[in-house]
Amino acid sequence: MLEIIASVVALAAVATATAIIVRERDRRKVAYMLDALEDGEYNFRFDEGTRFNRTLNRIKWIVDRRHQQNETESWSKLIRVLTHEIMNTVSPIASLSDTLSRYMQDSTDHHRDDIAAGLEVIGSSSRQLIEFVQNYRELAGVARPIKRPLLVHDLVCHVMELTRQMVDEAGATCTFSERTADTLIYADEGQLSRILINLIRNAIQADATRIDITAEIDALSQTLIRVRNNGKAIPRESQEQIFIPFYTTKSQGSGIGLSLSRQIMQAHNGAIDLAHTGADSTEFVLTFR
Repeated sequence: MLEIIASVVALAAVATATAIIVRERDRRKVAYMLDALEDGEYNFRFDEGTRFNRTLNRIKWIVDRRHQQNETESWSKLIRVLTHEIMNTVSPIASLSDTLSRYMQDSTDHHRDDIAAGLEVIGSSSRQLIEFVQNYRELAGVARPIKRPLLVHDLVCHVMELTRQMVDEAGATCTFSERTADTLIYADEGQLSRILINLIRNAIQADATRIDITAEIDALSQTLIRVRNNGKAIPRESQEQIFIPFYTTKSQGSGIGLSLSRQIMQAHNGAIDLAHTGADSTEFVLTFR
C-alpha cells in the first residue's frame, strides 16, 4: 500500500514539475514573440507540434497581415498625395510653355505682356515644386537622434521661450505643469523642441487662446507629454490623415509637421498620437517608453 502511495506521489511530482517547466517555456515564447513584434520583426515561427505553438503562430500571422495592410495603405496614400502635388505644379508649366512657344514665333511685340506674365507663373510654379521636393527630402532624411538626459521641465520652458513672441502676438497663453516631479527623458533636445514648436504653432493657427503642456510618468512607467489647446477641432474626416506626409488642411501648410514629428518619436522608440479633439479642446500626447 505504501509503495502504491509513494508511486502516485512520485508521478504527481513529475507531472507538476513538467507542467511548471512547460508553462515557463511557454511564457518565454510569449515574451520572445512580444519583443519581436514590438521591434517590428516578423521573421519568426514556432514549431506546429503543439496547440499553444499553433495559436502563437496564428497571432503572429494576424499581426503581420495587419501591419502589411497598414503599410500598403500608407504608401498608397503617400503616392496619391505626391502625384496630386506634382501634377498640380507641372501641368500649368507644361501648358504655359506651349503657349509661350507659340507667342515667341510672333515677331511683333503684341504678346510681350503675356509672355512676361507666363514666365512669372512658370517661375512661381517652379519655386513651389522646388520647395515641395525640399520638404520631401527633409521628411525622408530625418537624422539619427543624438540623445542625452533631459529634464522635461527644462525642455518645455526652453520651447516656451522660443515661441513666446508667436504666442503673445496671437493673444494666447501657454502654460506648463509637471504632474510628476523631475521628469527625465533620454532624447534629442533639438528634435523634440521641433515637435513641441510645431504643436504650439498648429494650435495658434487653429485660433487657440490657451495652450497647456503637462508631463507625467504613468502606471506603466511611460513618460507622457500632453499638449492641449482650446482651438478649433480637427475635422473628423482629417483625423486619420493628419500624420500622412504632405496632408494638410491649411492653405499655406506644407503637410510635413506631424508626419515628421511621428518619425522623430519613432526614432526615440516612442509615439505621438491625437488623444482627443472636439469643441472643448484638442490634445496630442507624446509617449516615451
